[in-house]
Amino acid sequence: MATESGTAVTADSVLRPLPRPRAATARPGRAPAPPEANAVAAASDGGARIAAIVIAAAWHLGVALPAVLRAGQGMAAPAVVAAGWLVTALVGVGAGVRLLRGGLPPARSLAVTLLVVDAAVVAGAGERFLFSTANWVWGGLAWFFLLALWQRPVRWLLVMLAAHGAIAVTAVVLYGATASADLSRATMYVYGTSTLPVAVFVGAAALTAQARDRAATAAAALAVAAEREAAERARTERQERLALVSGTAEEVLAELAAGDADPADPAVRRRAVLAAARLRRLIAESDDVPDALLHELRAAADLAERNGLPIDLVAVGTPPELPVEIRRGLADPLTAGLAAAEGWARLTVVVGPDEVVVSLVTPDHDGPDETTTGGGGPVEHLHERDGEIRWTQTRWRRT
Repeated sequence: MATESGTAVTADSVLRPLPRPRAATARPGRAPAPPEANAVAAASDGGARIAAIVIAAAWHLGVALPAVLRAGQGMAAPAVVAAGWLVTALVGVGAGVRLLRGGLPPARSLAVTLLVVDAAVVAGAGERFLFSTANWVWGGLAWFFLLALWQRPVRWLLVMLAAHGAIAVTAVVLYGATASADLSRATMYVYGTSTLPVAVFVGAAALTAQARDRAATAAAALAVAAEREAAERARTERQERLALVSGTAEEVLAELAAGDADPADPAVRRRAVLAAARLRRLIAESDDVPDALLHELRAAADLAERNGLPIDLVAVGTPPELPVEIRRGLADPLTAGLAAAEGWARLTVVVGPDEVVVSLVTPDHDGPDETTTGGGGPVEHLHERDGEIRWTQTRWRRT
């Protein structure tokens, strides 16, 4: 056999199955979560972000601001305390906007800014207001640490809180508030204002991770159920199709066994070849090979060649992965044409960016057409004969 370009093509080289691709090496580590799981996790994280923003804003506006206004000029440097409050408010607005839009604020620069504000406000409040709510950084600043470090490692937050505690202890020592009561009060302030933000930070991360895992598990279960249902449906359809093909073959064999059909009759032979070709193509559908369409066409071509029909099979391009229904629509009319072919046959598969075209050309001969012109559906089907050749074509276009 030879192609149009003149290159020799043997039956073995054309009809043998394509080599299997090497299995892709699985990357170590955890598999990425499905989009559904990420969406659920994002919703959970979004709720936690809103809660943290509301807490920080309520503390800053409802507790810190009235305390600063009440203390007024009694503080050592009221302008510094007020400026620190304003800078922290701006940091909170910027970080909150980023968080509400689904992003993350610049952690390092905001962390440095907040620590500078921390030290400045403690100094500006003075010894008189060291343990007063006018020194609002004691209880309120940790919530802004939370906003600035959202979704960062928890150790970052712990380092910030440690620095915050160090600033407070340094002020206590410098102001001489080293009595047991003062040290106990400072310890309780540091502990009380740190544990709740840490709990919210860790709890939000844990709930988000748990939501993602549960959603991923549910998505995987649904996917398995869908695959099982699809496999069962495919098995049922395949059994029905196998029963139909087997019934055709059994009918021919029964007629031959009863003597009602003559094996030398060309029509009987065509029926037998067609039944065998369809059965062979049906078996090829379940083979796990690349280029399933070419594999199924090769199965039909191989049977035709075994029956003595010289055949050229030429493929241009690699067909995409197509559903079984599409492959059947493309291959069945050609299988019927090969079963009726006499003399020689040329089978061509041409793959474009958005379409697959399969054509069969055989010499025309007496006898009925094994195929008819189809219309509609995902696969177009054309059949023509002019007294010299029979031409059958199926075409699938991507929609």
